[in-house]
Amino acid sequence: MLHVLLLAGGPAVARAVGVGAALSPVLPGSALASSDARKADLIVRAAKGQPVERTPVWLFRQAGRHLPEYQAYKQARGKNFVQLLDDPRDVAECTLQPLRRYDLDAAILFSDILVVPQALGIEVTMPGGKGIQVPRPLSTPAEARELLARGADVDVRIGLAHVLEAVSLIRERLDGVVPLIGFSAAPWTLFYYMVGGSGRKNTDAGERWLREEPELSAALLDLLTDVVVEYASAQVVCGAQLVQIFEAMGEHISRESMGAFALPAMRKIVGALKARHPDTPVMVFSRDATYCNDELLAAGYDVVTLDCATERAQARREALARGKALQGNFNPALLRRAEGGSEEAVRAETARMLRALGPDRLIANLGSGLEGTEDPTLCDAFVNDVHRLSEAMLAESA
Repeated sequence: MLHVLLLAGGPAVARAVGVGAALSPVLPGSALASSDARKADLIVRAAKGQPVERTPVWLFRQAGRHLPEYQAYKQARGKNFVQLLDDPRDVAECTLQPLRRYDLDAAILFSDILVVPQALGIEVTMPGGKGIQVPRPLSTPAEARELLARGADVDVRIGLAHVLEAVSLIRERLDGVVPLIGFSAAPWTLFYYMVGGSGRKNTDAGERWLREEPELSAALLDLLTDVVVEYASAQVVCGAQLVQIFEAMGEHISRESMGAFALPAMRKIVGALKARHPDTPVMVFSRDATYCNDELLAAGYDVVTLDCATERAQARREALARGKALQGNFNPALLRRAEGGSEEAVRAETARMLRALGPDRLIANLGSGLEGTEDPTLCDAFVNDVHRLSEAMLAESA
């Protein structure tokens, strides 16, 4: 059983007992891009299927490397990405940067999916140019059993206290302008990194563990499920108004294993979160495995995300049939001028996306995350086109 202390009463109570307390102010910056009152709860209403005046929009990986101000800030602080995550002041500043540039409808916590393994005592590094990695992945059943024994006593309020402090600080700095999205990786994605070490190498390690050590793998996934529930719930307690669950490694699990191992964990997560926080929308992105989106909607997720390969019309039909919402799925390649991106191409594809998915019950986003070479002016064009075109579509249908 996990020994995790959770609080009731929101960010003020969380600060009162030490979560988010005694933090220095975030480094100064300009005001957020817009104080439009409609933005205060627009994305929450869309996630709940309630009426909206325009389609809300945010971007996967909207904070970070595609922004010149992020690169300048990182250089000024003399820190790499992993080091920035350790300081709530840095996390808050990086979370807010895209909202100063773009007219976004939500902030998302600037963090990484691998903070959960860190809380379990697993080392995470970021060697230059190779992405974030687990340098010493689990290699034997004995190591897995040791982790299970250690993980039984994990307390996310200790192991991830710096993240929760950042959530409270960000919520305070946002001051109600837009909602804050908290997030976690799903258990399979965490398991994939913990036994394979990298998103780019040893891509068969996870399936091999499921095949050769099914009971031990299931036990690890159960542990990770419990930790994810507590971590996501703690973010809500500290101020997150929506939660996103990322199953980022759906490409590397078979449909059979998805049904046997990954989906049960994702069902348990949404069931526990909705039981604790029934008014908090829970979104999910099963990237490269969106064939299970209808099952995820049936499990209780409020919003399912479409990757770039998802067939839009069918996804819309399935979501409407269950009274749920969609997220996605603009191709971020069109935000990169080197790959043919332009203002005209962005406007045309945004219009196609809105016509296919509808401007209501939709959170406009990307079909995969920003890679770092996107042109901020094209990102800005996408955000503004979503607002302008969807507002006109909704007004016309009223």
